[in-house]
Amino acid sequence: MRGIYVHIPFCQHKCSYCDFYSVVQLQFAEQFVRALCREMQLCTEQMPELAERPITTVFLGGGTPSLLPLPQLEAIVLQLHALFPIAEDAEWSIEANPGTVDLERLRAIRALGFRRISFGVQSFQEAELRFLERIHTPQEARAAVEWAHAAGFDSINVDLMFAIPGQTLHSWERTLQEALALAPHHISAYSLIWEPGTPLYARWQRGEVHPVAEELDAQMYALVAQLLEAAGYVHYEVSNFARPGHCCRHNLLYWHGQEYLAFGPSAHGFCRGRRYWNVRSLHGYVQRIAGGELPIAGMEQLSAWERLEELLFLQLRSDGLRCRELQCAFGIDLFGAQQELFRQWEHAGWLRECSPERVWLNWRGYAIADELAAELIARVERLWEQRAGRISLPTLGVQPLLLEQ
Repeated sequence: MRGIYVHIPFCQHKCSYCDFYSVVQLQFAEQFVRALCREMQLCTEQMPELAERPITTVFLGGGTPSLLPLPQLEAIVLQLHALFPIAEDAEWSIEANPGTVDLERLRAIRALGFRRISFGVQSFQEAELRFLERIHTPQEARAAVEWAHAAGFDSINVDLMFAIPGQTLHSWERTLQEALALAPHHISAYSLIWEPGTPLYARWQRGEVHPVAEELDAQMYALVAQLLEAAGYVHYEVSNFARPGHCCRHNLLYWHGQEYLAFGPSAHGFCRGRRYWNVRSLHGYVQRIAGGELPIAGMEQLSAWERLEELLFLQLRSDGLRCRELQCAFGIDLFGAQQELFRQWEHAGWLRECSPERVWLNWRGYAIADELAAELIARVERLWEQRAGRISLPTLGVQPLLLEQ
């Protein structure tokens, strides 16, 4: 797989907890879209080989992409089709705030080719939405999901948030039940993160608000995992649940270490073994492109070990370690070397699958995934160091970019 991520940096209001780059000056949207289309063109002119392999996923994130006027959304879609070989069955995703759409608008977005839509609902409780400074109401969130069904989207995601100050286990369960009643194909459930530099973090530092107790956070995570799995959703990543056949292909691309191009201010991409990121400024982004430059702010070449370390972390947190593929790519018999550790995890009740093909955590394992990943990576690093200078990396057909030097 190979994907494209497009960052749309506009929001109607900047939520107090959000660390993603966005601005509220929508009057610059037309100028931004012109620059964005030019960035894509510059990219293909300077690296024409990027247009040789099919694109299987396109994801418009933000920010709030659903804020863009429809002619500008259409201009982005047309430019993507003009410059890149997008597969006929590609997954086209767009993020939306429930307070920025109606049925007519959703039908128009669907007509542009977007098959998947992700709503930033966060909660169906009025007080919790006010605390998070969301612009929509519970009623608008319900209506948006119902309209998305009516507009014919193939896959609908609802983003939810727990461990919100003032939230109780009971109010969290009510939000989950309301989400299930709307029959989305996918639900993402995240614990509130207190990001440094955000207004919410500053309030915490001033003693005005405090994170919920770790025990309550853990109880809320257990509740969402148990409730959604009982409702037929597959728990395929720490925070993500999907009906069969509705896992987010674009996110899986990240977690499986595949290649993706990135456009827009602050967007991060991974191409030919290099990770790169664009300038985190709308003005700087537009200026660089006006000067005929790609707006790349930084780049790093990942070593073979860094790629393996990242894959161990990401795959363990998602739909499992692909042991044979990792062995083919990096020359390490992961299951054979760490079988004793994996059997310990299995005995502890942290795995749903433990085989030479895949080692996959269940929700109990996901709850401590960071700790398990740290232990595994430390063990594999020692093995890697022992074999330093003697490693020959064969070609892995399903993930060739991992091996490019």
